[in-house]
Amino acid sequence: MFTIQKLNKISSKGLDLMPRDDYEVASELSNPDAILVRSFKMLDMELPPKLKAVARAGAGVNNIPVQKCTEKGIVVFNTPGANANGVKELVLASLFISSRRINKGINWTQALKGKGDEVPKLVEKNKSEFAGPEIFGKKLGVIGLGAIGAMVANAVTVLGMEVMGYDPFISVDAAWGLSRNVVKATNLDQLIASSDYITIHVPLNNKTKAMFNKDKFDIMKKGIRIINLARGGLVLNKDLIEAVENGTVGCYVTDFPEDELLGYDNIITIPHLGASTPESEENCAIMAVRQLRSFLEKGNIENSINFPECTLEKRGHTRITVAHDNVPNMVGQITTILASSSLNIADMLNRHKNGIGYSIIDIESPMPDQIAGKIKSIEGVKMVRIL
Repeated sequence: MFTIQKLNKISSKGLDLMPRDDYEVASELSNPDAILVRSFKMLDMELPPKLKAVARAGAGVNNIPVQKCTEKGIVVFNTPGANANGVKELVLASLFISSRRINKGINWTQALKGKGDEVPKLVEKNKSEFAGPEIFGKKLGVIGLGAIGAMVANAVTVLGMEVMGYDPFISVDAAWGLSRNVVKATNLDQLIASSDYITIHVPLNNKTKAMFNKDKFDIMKKGIRIINLARGGLVLNKDLIEAVENGTVGCYVTDFPEDELLGYDNIITIPHLGASTPESEENCAIMAVRQLRSFLEKGNIENSINFPECTLEKRGHTRITVAHDNVPNMVGQITTILASSSLNIADMLNRHKNGIGYSIIDIESPMPDQIAGKIKSIEGVKMVRIL
């Protein structure tokens, strides 16, 4: 029986994938095998001793202590692409509201309540205050061509926009899925300087924090419109506000409101609605649970933030999984312990990522209890599981 603690409301479409005979799922568990989470901030949370995995039903993991989990051999999963369509649709909406001043016009007309027959005349007299350009024929710069960025790039080409994309780490699969009409930028500054609109789709980390600052705003076209539904920290707010006030940025749309961004006509703050669709929540929950089950039941790792991709069809009687530092002779030490106990290896796989190694070893016979302890005693080993 595996115990799963959910720290947020998780769609039943995902929870129903865990058989009740094999899984206990509850919000209050003192020492769970795994945690399911959405936005709950785990950064100051004491990690339970038995915890093996954290599954984030979403893409961002800024609310999870990833480094602490890695040190303890806890695998952190996310669900890239599961909410991509929901975010893509909000980007499209943001393109329109950043251009046509639709939201301001709606708010203004609502304030006309009670003026009776004057309303139509007032609308015709004042509608020019809310005019704005069409997006057709304009150039959109897409920064980050992962699941969301690629979907956005493809969608806006159909709407008649010119699209330039930039992503130095684009995957082969993402590249194959891009429209041939998407032009590759040679560098970030080229994209920034030539775009009429920019949409940002990169993770927040030490390299990307405040990547949009005065230096970047200074090379933009006058009146550029920027859409940031990725993370608030990607943009340095004080420099953005200056760029809005001097007219460099014609409109900034963000899904991450902060107090200092409120009250500006040309800053549109959306209350973090990017993935707030029932379809996104269901897709993320289903993907998170499937990954969690594959790991807990079979030791396989897919879509982990801190551990390498490592999946192996089970061959043999017993499966051993080991999380460890990626150092020379680590696998040799493990297999030596198995050989000294006359345990024959049926199959094995070792992968590494960012200094962390993960090994799956299938052996042909039952394994003595003391073997796990011997492997765990190897310097650099973080976690051992017997399945």
